[in-house]
Amino acid sequence: MRRNEKQMSDPAEIAVVIAEATVCRIAMCDAGRPYLVPMSFGYRSGAFYVHCAAAGRKLEILRKNPHVCIELEAGVSLKTGRKACDWGMNYRSVIGFGTVAFLEGAAAKREALDIIMGHYAAGEFVYTDEVLAKTAVLRVDITALTGKRSG
Repeated sequence: MRRNEKQMSDPAEIAVVIAEATVCRIAMCDAGRPYLVPMSFGYRSGAFYVHCAAAGRKLEILRKNPHVCIELEAGVSLKTGRKACDWGMNYRSVIGFGTVAFLEGAAAKREALDIIMGHYAAGEFVYTDEVLAKTAVLRVDITALTGKRSG
């Protein structure tokens, strides 16, 4: 990181950003071209969990190349000023690198979907076998995770 004073090195501070974030952006590489998608997510024990339809471009890309970069942010607000160079953004962000694993079987999918739902709401959730059959559930095993703050 170029600006060391902005780096978040405390794992607890990074955990707060993850807890407060509402969207996880996942970047992947499609034949040498970047592809980025925003997704709802859950996080537990060093892994992010996401879900999507059982078919589509993102799954095709990830089957060829499971290496991804994730990004989350919290506390985003515009900083204004009198001069153009005084403007900026206040934020806390997390960037991670990892590898996607495709979860198989109803029990594994239900557990991961509970982690995702638990990020947004408390309660017990029900997933029918029909819904599970139409849903791809992915785990992103994180190999590196860094945080940054500004403002």
